[in-house]
Amino acid sequence: MEQLLTTYCGTEQDGQESGTSAVKAGVAYDMGSGGIARARAFAREFLSDAQSTHGLVMTSRAMDDAQLVVSELATNVCKYAPGPCLLDLEAGDGTLTITMWDSGSVLPSAAPADPTRAGQHGLEIVLMVCQSFEVRREPVGKRVRVEISLLDDAQGGPADPTSW
Repeated sequence: MEQLLTTYCGTEQDGQESGTSAVKAGVAYDMGSGGIARARAFAREFLSDAQSTHGLVMTSRAMDDAQLVVSELATNVCKYAPGPCLLDLEAGDGTLTITMWDSGSVLPSAAPADPTRAGQHGLEIVLMVCQSFEVRREPVGKRVRVEISLLDDAQGGPADPTSW
């Protein structure tokens, strides 16, 4: 059974010059049954609190995208790296950073396009909605870092997309 190991939250100044503050929170799980839903709920509660308590501006698209990305990353942990994982969220200056660490050593990669393939589209979905994606090997396991725009441009899409 999935167990919540620890959580933290807080704010900190991003920089002396900008005067903006970042809202941060993290949680550690021993991933198991229900872990994906709990991780998604943690992201939803974090963003709701960032809006209501800290006045962070974000669109409903950003809220949905964040939950989708967290869900997909947590699914990969359950499927490919069962065991402990860390989920860190940081929001500020129009961006949400989602970082997921797990103990698995295999780095994720998107499968080649295949319209007949059923499933295994999670990473493709994440890459479509994020502004940046990075994966790094750690002494134990790997760390996946994703950034999502919290704001929309005039056409209703994520503001200021970056190429990677």
